[in-house]
Amino acid sequence: MFNAIKNGIDEFVRELIKTNPDIIWMLEEGTLRDILMCAIAYRQEKIANFIHEQVKWRDATIKLDKDRNNLLHIAGKQAPDIQLSRISDAGLQMQRELQWFKEVESIVPEYYKECKNDFKKTPGEVFSEEHKDLQRKAEDWMKQTAGSFTIVGALIITMMFAAAFTVPGGSNKDTGFPIFSHDTLFIMFVISDAVSLCTASTSVLVFLGVLTSRYSEKDFLISLPRRMIIGLYTLFISIAVMMIAFAAGVAIMLEGQLWIILVMSILTCIPVFCFAFLQFPLLVKIFNSTYRWKVFEKKRD
Repeated sequence: MFNAIKNGIDEFVRELIKTNPDIIWMLEEGTLRDILMCAIAYRQEKIANFIHEQVKWRDATIKLDKDRNNLLHIAGKQAPDIQLSRISDAGLQMQRELQWFKEVESIVPEYYKECKNDFKKTPGEVFSEEHKDLQRKAEDWMKQTAGSFTIVGALIITMMFAAAFTVPGGSNKDTGFPIFSHDTLFIMFVISDAVSLCTASTSVLVFLGVLTSRYSEKDFLISLPRRMIIGLYTLFISIAVMMIAFAAGVAIMLEGQLWIILVMSILTCIPVFCFAFLQFPLLVKIFNSTYRWKVFEKKRD
């Protein structure tokens, strides 16, 4: 049964518990951990949630293992490598470890936060010590990712700022106003240019916020992932709208040559699709990890 928990075979564990509910209180040889402790140690959320629903939470959370670790101490220990490897990015690995710790913290008695094990360490101290290396890797990943996107955003700002003062078709020598100022395509160009400039600027500022963060443990839970989501989303909008501005500018200069305009419009979609294909999965991954992941669906008082 403990091998099934370790390998995440939740169907097997469910059937065993339904057949014989007393199995919930069985202890693992050597560690003296029950199956809820093992499910948390091996980061098996389905099994942990199932056990949590089956028993009175006080009975399930007051147990201690052979080193007098409570559930929160166990959640503070780093997950096995095989579990961490299922999440590809170090920043999201650190976030998931913090989420596990917070989820378990929400179901244990309040005084457990200050309880010490046989090594005279509280759960918080165990977490900090166990995750030093992962926290450093997560910080490096965040800085590299934010730095790369900052460069892209800065390039877009430069291009869009220059495009705003070199309008397609030129300006009237007498009035100084753009020749096509009343053209619908020109209005589309101006609006797209402004939106792209603003969203790219927002993206760069957000990523700069990531680069200058303190990178404390709690920052990896919500603060840094949220900034990454905002930065990626605004950068994606900026690239898409930049391509619209380019297509509108080409259409103004090549008025009447529909086949060239059509070809150019199709070509402008390529960068947008490339960015969406390569980077949008990262945005979705961060969003789901930050706002949709949880272990214990029913919290009890």
